[in-house]
Amino acid sequence: MAIKANIVIDQGTDFSALIDVETASGVVFNLQGYTVAAQMRKTYTSSTASNFTCSHNGVLGQISISLDSSVTEVLDPGRYLYDIEITSGGGGKSRVVQGTATVTAGITRT
Repeated sequence: MAIKANIVIDQGTDFSALIDVETASGVVFNLQGYTVAAQMRKTYTSSTASNFTCSHNGVLGQISISLDSSVTEVLDPGRYLYDIEITSGGGGKSRVVQGTATVTAGITRT
């Protein structure tokens, strides 16, 4: 089961987060051989999604997600939903994190 974690993204800025993945018993989850994908959508049924750039560092069990400022500047302020999934080399998928992403309005225009 995925952990729940809410994030805040400032509109028009670069966003990044580092997530530690552990087993149910609290042991670091080895991500070698896995791929990572993450998206956020306005609702569960939205056809439009923003794709996070994802990477991981294998044996340390850490996933990095990010959005470039060019992506966040076109997001409407408000509440979104997101999740992060890992896929094993054999094709098995697991959701490791899910939650809300709150986009806060930007003021500065440069």
